[in-house]
Amino acid sequence: MRAAILGGTFNPVHLGHLFIADEVMSMLGYEAVILVPAFLPVHKDAAPLASPLHRLEMLRLAVRGRDRFILEECEIRRGGPSYSIETAEELARCHEVQGKPGFIIGDDLAESFASWKEPERLAGIVDIIIARRNRENPAGFPYPHRVVRNAMLPISSSEIRKRILRKQPAEFLVPEGVWNYIKENHLYG
Repeated sequence: MRAAILGGTFNPVHLGHLFIADEVMSMLGYEAVILVPAFLPVHKDAAPLASPLHRLEMLRLAVRGRDRFILEECEIRRGGPSYSIETAEELARCHEVQGKPGFIIGDDLAESFASWKEPERLAGIVDIIIARRNRENPAGFPYPHRVVRNAMLPISSSEIRKRILRKQPAEFLVPEGVWNYIKENHLYG
């Protein structure tokens, strides 16, 4: 199976995450996207973070019934800081991925990619795919990559958390099951 990896905090998972994954599959011919929630993200600020188990369950609800999305719990099981190089190596061993797996990052993360743990090695074992989130083109990305010309949805987890905290509408920015889970578990408010 040709598969791409999309890791993240998913705090919470939203329609933008799923849309980018679907666009990558459609545009680049991947059969599946492996979604990997981080246990402890190392490249994010100290935003209010739902527990790893809450974020995992929201992701499970978001992809229920969608066979092209594979939920991978390896970073949650491993615990501690979540490094992409370790995850990519583990997924290459555990999943029957044909060729190099794709590795999806948003253009907002492209600038800091060189500061990630072992970026050269990571770039050698995956095909980096840069999806548009905020910019039209990532400038000066020094590793082999492809840019996906996906439609940009102006949705972010941080904005959803802010809207929930302020009691502003956010229900239609996440899958229905995720919204119900957020409300039932009093997350982000």
